Amino acid sequence: MRLAAAAGLTGMAGVTSATPGRSPGPKKNEVLIGVTNTADSPQKAVQDAVPANAEVVHENKTLNYAAVKFPSSAPKRARKNFIKAVTKRDDVKYAEKNATYEALYTANDPKYGNQYAPKQVNADTAWDTTLGSSSVTIAVVDQGVKYDHPDLSSRFGSNKGKDFVDNDGDPYPDLLSDEYHGTHVAGIAAGTTDNNTGVGGISNSSLLSGRALSENGSGSTSDIADAIEWAADQGADVINLSLGGGGYSSTMKSAVSYATQNGSLVVAAAGNDSSGSISYPAAYSECLAVSALDPDETLASYSNYGSKLDLAAPGTNVLSCWTTSQKYNEISGTSMATPVVAGVAGLTLSVHDLSPADLRVHLKNTAVDVGLSSSKQGSGRVDAANAVTTDPGDGGGGGGGGGSKETTYNGRLSSSSDSSCSSYSWNYSSPSQVVVDLSGPSNADFDLYANEGRGTCPTTSNYDYRSWTYDSNEQIIIDNPDTSTDLSVMVDSYSGSGAYTVTITEKE
Repeated sequence: MRLAAAAGLTGMAGVTSATPGRSPGPKKNEVLIGVTNTADSPQKAVQDAVPANAEVVHENKTLNYAAVKFPSSAPKRARKNFIKAVTKRDDVKYAEKNATYEALYTANDPKYGNQYAPKQVNADTAWDTTLGSSSVTIAVVDQGVKYDHPDLSSRFGSNKGKDFVDNDGDPYPDLLSDEYHGTHVAGIAAGTTDNNTGVGGISNSSLLSGRALSENGSGSTSDIADAIEWAADQGADVINLSLGGGGYSSTMKSAVSYATQNGSLVVAAAGNDSSGSISYPAAYSECLAVSALDPDETLASYSNYGSKLDLAAPGTNVLSCWTTSQKYNEISGTSMATPVVAGVAGLTLSVHDLSPADLRVHLKNTAVDVGLSSSKQGSGRVDAANAVTTDPGDGGGGGGGGGSKETTYNGRLSSSSDSSCSSYSWNYSSPSQVVVDLSGPSNADFDLYANEGRGTCPTTSNYDYRSWTYDSNEQIIIDNPDTSTDLSVMVDSYSGSGAYTVTITEKE
């Protein structure tokens, strides 16, 4: 190793109430502006730059962004001109459209009595050890969940969740005939097992519902990001995102970074476009990206795949809870594969105390190779029995001896024009993961960058990984890093000065 210079509505303080009249669901006429934490507040930082025909309609003081709404009659160039102008301000880190994300599922004819998914991931074997624990919480950020469903009611406590679409405290679906996606997802992850009723979910974890998609199955970046932050603040161990399609978003990236750093594993759907690239938010390095398999364990025809894929799980014709009188139904999609992984994560946490980074490694190390390329199955098909019964210290699934090496170094940046780059020599020839953590001053905004396999320092415009949130606490997670050259790590001051600490944890 070498380092060289070169509960109810509690926990909601960071999310303000939406301005009365702000439309639910997609918000295509809004622009999201992320500001540094050295600004007084997101709204104050942008207020005097807002055109006369627009208004600040929302701010999130935890994720440090504000939403500016333009009238529907305003030409697109008005929003583009505003984005161009406001990003020139020193305390503004980005401006972007409030993109729309969709639920990722494909409807099928009903097929009852064929609940193959838990068996395919060997959940029934894992259940010999544990059915899961109510002390583990899975948050479903999706459509609302029918929390009084007979297979779900015992999985919810007094805090059912929050509705970010209609801005109220009840995440129950608005229109049961149309809003079934969140209920189906929740049932896969944690429908009550061994209760002589209906289906068995993967785990008997507790559930929280963050309603961020409308009855039409779509929702805005801001609603989803707020729901992710809220779920993390509620103490969710796992956050399920069976949604995608909005493209890269700095606001969403901040939300999944916040959740990961605050103890939540974020599991996300790879996408349903049959594309060779993973959709966002699954493509963020913080998220565990999941592809969908058919019952014969081939890649489903609709599933996205690509180099950023982490795991595969059954997603076609998955039987789960439904919102209408039929109570159960089968549908398909990476939306269905994702809660299978979330449920296995919940089972795992009921027997192993793991951080999000360690849980991520453990699920990948204990996955089963089903004969597909890594771009189609990632590390393999998730396996509940292996994840529950394998000691994380054993490495599992061919993952080595389970050791880790931690190195810490300190530095100081003097101004917003200052940065510092260091190189790190590997302890292991083929580490499963490296985690780089930055802790900097609270009154500054420092960012973290990394390059692997290049042997050159990153810059703010040329890098392999970046953690670029609103404060000086940043984290980069790299699975199966390239060890052919030293890892290069740069700390950059976006604003402010002070001392910082970088911790690099390499896992065998």
